[in-house]
Amino acid sequence: MSTTERTPGRPRAAVADLPAYRPGRDAQQAEAEHGITDAIKLASNENPEPPLAAVVEAIAAAATGVNRYADHRATPVREALAARLGVDAACITVGSGSSGVLHQIFSTYVADGDEVLFPWRSFEVYPIYTRLAAGRQVDVALTADLGVDVDALIGALTPATKVVVVATPNNPTGVVCPTADLARLAAAAGDDTIVVVDEAYREFAPADGDDAVRDLVGIHHNVVVTRTLSKAQGLAGLRLGYAIGHPGVIADIDKVAVPFAVNALAQAGALAALDNAAAINERVARIVAERTRVVDTLRAAGWWLPEPAGNFVYLPVGDAAADLALALERVGVVVRPFAGDGVRITIGTEAENDRMLTALASHPAVGR
Repeated sequence: MSTTERTPGRPRAAVADLPAYRPGRDAQQAEAEHGITDAIKLASNENPEPPLAAVVEAIAAAATGVNRYADHRATPVREALAARLGVDAACITVGSGSSGVLHQIFSTYVADGDEVLFPWRSFEVYPIYTRLAAGRQVDVALTADLGVDVDALIGALTPATKVVVVATPNNPTGVVCPTADLARLAAAAGDDTIVVVDEAYREFAPADGDDAVRDLVGIHHNVVVTRTLSKAQGLAGLRLGYAIGHPGVIADIDKVAVPFAVNALAQAGALAALDNAAAINERVARIVAERTRVVDTLRAAGWWLPEPAGNFVYLPVGDAAADLALALERVGVVVRPFAGDGVRITIGTEAENDRMLTALASHPAVGR
């Protein structure tokens, strides 16, 4: 089709002006573009280890029945999550990854002109979902140490604020927001405003730390916590996320779910992963140990980076972000740049992390 040919149809203005979500680049893309081989991808915060054998076996067994629809509500998964979290199954919903659940939340609560409040920089789907719903984005700058400025968020609340979203650990900076601060935010927002606590990376945070489900959901009924099985459990390719909240809120979110959004293979893999929590925890411990080694090495080399609690580190290099990411990609290390702000680097295997550290060693430390 010619680039000058008119596109058929008349998309809504919110869609016509919408930026597309930009996933992390694949290693194969870098190899083709730069004429290199053996590139590694540290751009999408994926688990570097393959899925557990039990997960693969469960998926293979479920594949024999894909001529039938899966359970639309994914009831066994909801029940398993509820038992693990110590809540009623009516407090759980599931979706196509936590980003799918977030989309359901925005579709449920945001309409023309409604305000959506979140820290920035944070997860890139927040402004996309806001604009898609014709809402109005209100973003609040992070603190000097790249944490969430809860007092500023509270100060930005208005009667038009319908949804507040806070990622903890934040993506891409990796900094945790204490649940005590989130409780102040939920109380200030009031029951007419939904406060979403996006905990996609919570398994990589200190195990003895805050827990938004335990600390918030049963007390502040306007709080919804979103989580995923993509990261720690390594099911990124299957897409299963979930939310925990007040049963009435969950029921409303369920109304906008795409029919059968969580497919049969995802449900089978999720149940197997939940049944093998000890093995998953061992993998998480290895990633956290590697994160500590990477952070110590970078700081010893003069890099400043915020305290990470996800499966990634963040280099706040400002305007040097695009150039640094390109330089790393040219030597086969694919990372995620955020133009004008910084570079996010996923924690990979020990060998992959060594390659990344070696590549970074040829660049002077940038930042503080």
